[in-house]
Amino acid sequence: MFQTAFVIVTILFIGVVLLQQKNATLGSMMGGDGGDDIIQTRRGADKFLHQATIVLSILFIGGGIYAMFFA
Repeated sequence: MFQTAFVIVTILFIGVVLLQQKNATLGSMMGGDGGDDIIQTRRGADKFLHQATIVLSILFIGGGIYAMFFA
C-alpha cells in the first residue's frame, strides 16, 4: 500500500514540476538569466502548481524518510 502511494506521489510530483513554465529556456536553467526577471504575483494555475509542488515535495521527502527507516 505504501509503495503504491509513494509511486503515485512521485509521478504527480514529477508532472507538477514539469508543468511549471517559469523561464523554461536552457540558459536560465544553467543560471544565465542575468537576474532581470520581474517579480510577479502567482495567480490561478501558476499558484496552484506552486502550492502543489510544495505539498508533493513534502510528501515525497517524508515518504523517502519513512521508507528508509520503517519499510
